[in-house]
This record gives sequence, C-alpha cells and structure tokens, in this order.
Amino acid sequence: MIRRTKTVVGTAAATAALLLGGGVLTACSTGSTSADDAPAASASSSVDPHAFPVTIKHAFGETTITSEPKRIVSVGVNDQDMLLALGVVPVGIEKETWGGDAKGSTPWFEAKLKELGGTMPAVIDETDDIPADEVAKLDPDLILATYSGITKAQYTKLSKIAPVVAYPDKPWATSWQQSLEMDGKAVGRSTLAAQVEKETEAAFAQARKDYPQIQGKTFIWAALATSDLSQISYYTPTDARPAFLTAIGMKNAPVIEKISPKNAFYGTISAERASELKSDFLFTYAVKDSDAKTFADDKLIGQIPAIKSGHMLASTDNVSSLAAGVPTPLSVPYALEHFVPKVAEAVAGK
Repeated sequence: MIRRTKTVVGTAAATAALLLGGGVLTACSTGSTSADDAPAASASSSVDPHAFPVTIKHAFGETTITSEPKRIVSVGVNDQDMLLALGVVPVGIEKETWGGDAKGSTPWFEAKLKELGGTMPAVIDETDDIPADEVAKLDPDLILATYSGITKAQYTKLSKIAPVVAYPDKPWATSWQQSLEMDGKAVGRSTLAAQVEKETEAAFAQARKDYPQIQGKTFIWAALATSDLSQISYYTPTDARPAFLTAIGMKNAPVIEKISPKNAFYGTISAERASELKSDFLFTYAVKDSDAKTFADDKLIGQIPAIKSGHMLASTDNVSSLAAGVPTPLSVPYALEHFVPKVAEAVAGK
C-alpha cells in the first residue's frame, strides 16, 4: 500500500485502506500545465554564497544541481510547503485530494503564498501514476519528492525531464526536518532552512509548555473503519503522524512499539486483540460524527482501553488532521491551533 494521508473517501468500505494507502500522480490537473501558460516562478529570498553546485544523496543515488533552480515541481507530499517556507514559489504542486480546498490546496499554503505575493502553481491531481508528460509541460529545472513513495522506475522517468531529489532512505519515512534540510540544499537556502527548522521546533516546545496535561501521555494513532470492524490499523512510531504527537510531548504506546512491523509505517491486527492496545489516548479518522459511537459500541473495537474509558478522538476534521499528519513549517501552527486542543480534550476525557 502506498502511504497517503490525504486519500480518504466518504465510502466506509474503503476508509481504512485509503487512510493507510492511496494514490500517486495522475494525468489530471487543475490550472495550466503548459510551460508557456504556467505560473511564473518567484522567490523572495536569496541563495547562500557558494551554494551551487550541490550534490544531494538519496535512495536512488545522487543528484547534482549546478545552479539555482527557477522552475520547481513538487511531486512529494510536503515539498511545496518547504519551498514556500524558504521563500520559493514552485510552478507545480500535487493536489490535496483529502483535507484540501476547492483549489486542491490548504489554508496554510495559500496564506503563505499570499504573504509572498506568489501566483498559485499548477495543481496536479494524484491517483494512478506520475504523469511525466504533465510535469514536462511545466518545463521544470528541478523535481522534488523528498517525502513520497516514488519508485525507481518513476524516478528514472522523471530524471529525463529534470534533476530529481527523492527520499533519503525508505519511502514515506522522511521526517519534516529531513525534507526541509534536503529542499534547503536543493534550492541553495540551507541557512534559511536551519532558521525555519529552529522556529518550528520552538513552536513545538511552546506547545509542550501550553499543554502540561498531555505530557508523557501514551497514544495510538489508528485508522478504524466502520466498514470492517474485524481489524485495527495503526501507524508505527516511524510515521509522521505519531511523530507529531511525540513532538508535543506524548509517547507512543508501548504495545505499538512492541507489535509494529519493522521498516513499516503502519500495521494491522485482529480486533480480537483490542484489549491489548493499552494507551491513555487513541486518535482515529472518522467519516461522520456517529462513527465514534459505532466504534465504542462494537463488541471488539469497543474493548480498546482508550475507547472504553472515553479517551478517543474520532476526527471528521480532515483539514486539521492533515496539518498534523503531514507536519511542515507551514502546517504546524495550524495543527497546534486546531488539532492539539481536541487531543487535549480527549486526553482529559471530554
């Protein structure tokens, strides 16, 4: 399964699978994908002295960027946010199909874009495969996929269009810090990237002070589905979602650390083992508000200790869940304002 936070649909039959999995790029797009008509690239920051040429190592080898890239396409999940945080506006981004607005974007991306005075990039819908022809029409001089699940074949195909920077090691296992640092090097703004990282870490530190009641509390980030209550899907400590909760001072439930498959971002166990999943708090996605009651009333799922004791957050707020689930310097402030208070309430049993 390809890891995508965003690919959730309203049909219960597919919820768990889509929460854990999802698609990659398709040939559909929103906005211009012609090099002649595409939004103009812009930057409000300057490159570091002697930033180029630069060689970046990643899972598929090394990519050398000889000069400052001017037309960047993001096929990764979070690279577009990293670029805006560095004052660079890409010419193409992936569509936010889950948690996004009518433009296929997010409130934090659009707010930063407005602040920078940039033009909305071409938006590429993602479902089946990376549409190399659509990417090529944007005439990029750099393609970023630091937090993605692109394959070697996709990387090779894209590399014929422009230099590609892929994830550093394993698909869907890149931290936001790694993405920011890699993107900073790729666009020659490592100094600014370090500053942005420091500011984002400071925001997490402030959240830990603001919410003393959740410090040290154990959690499970799950993906329950009313369509299949026979199994329980959860995210492992290597995934970005649990990493967000640990950044605000919470701890992965010991049972999750014990049962999580090696080198995997998620796992699944039988609902018959629900009582083993001990934690102070459980988060799960939900399609509608009544799903929470469905989970709690189920004879198996309802035995999960955090659900049984009333410490579950079954969220239908896809926007805030996306902000926390794919943390970036742009989304973290939104998540701290809209997501964390709900977590704190659930931890308190409210």
